[in-house]
Amino acid sequence: MIFRLRKPSSELTPKAAATVPARMRVYVVGDIHGRLDLLDSLADKVREDLRQGQFDEAVAIFLGDYIDRGPNSAGVTERLAAGDFPASIIALRGNHEATLLSFLDDERVLGDWRRYGGLETLVSYGVDVKAAMRGQGYEAALASLRRNLPPRHLAFFEQTRLSWSLGDYFFCHAGVRPGVPLARQNEQDLLWIRDEFNFYPGPFEKIVVHGHTPVQQAEVLPNRIGIDTGAYATGLLTCLVLEGEDRRFITT
Repeated sequence: MIFRLRKPSSELTPKAAATVPARMRVYVVGDIHGRLDLLDSLADKVREDLRQGQFDEAVAIFLGDYIDRGPNSAGVTERLAAGDFPASIIALRGNHEATLLSFLDDERVLGDWRRYGGLETLVSYGVDVKAAMRGQGYEAALASLRRNLPPRHLAFFEQTRLSWSLGDYFFCHAGVRPGVPLARQNEQDLLWIRDEFNFYPGPFEKIVVHGHTPVQQAEVLPNRIGIDTGAYATGLLTCLVLEGEDRRFITT
């Protein structure tokens, strides 16, 4: 795994105070990538956290990339599709979910998908990938996934949102295109953008909270907060907690 280099966090703390609506607690969860064990551990920590403080509503925003790379994509999807989390769930789409949906329409997508975690997802759904590992048998793998993918999981993937906005924050998987209003961002950028967004020093309309680009620890900048800490490889799943003007982190 290649992590982005980052400045010391002491240089990155924003001076402006961004807020979420009063008496609301927001949990924002980074890229899970098939690590059901980490999702389970995080759920326990959030459940304990909910016992502290005073608030009227709690919501959990998941930033996408629930599947691929890790060993239990089907298990992660089952838990989220069932709404099995201590706070109500808003599920955003990641580029990996978008790729799975594309594969369901075109077996040729597996030619690329198998190189960045798709085979692990297929295995978690009981698909034999021996031929696909050799660059063959894509049609058979697709047929098997269509048979094995529970309707609730398909509905979950299809219903994921591209972005969400709350208070002074904008949530998406990968980031946004500088110079384009948040309301006019396109799907490709919300799911896939990297350098044009990550290295942009200027302000956006709101602080953008995102995953997609792995960092060694949560990256807090004046214009964005990145919380993909490479959970599938590091065991570190990061959750940003927003409440009023306060920010803190829960990690596995």
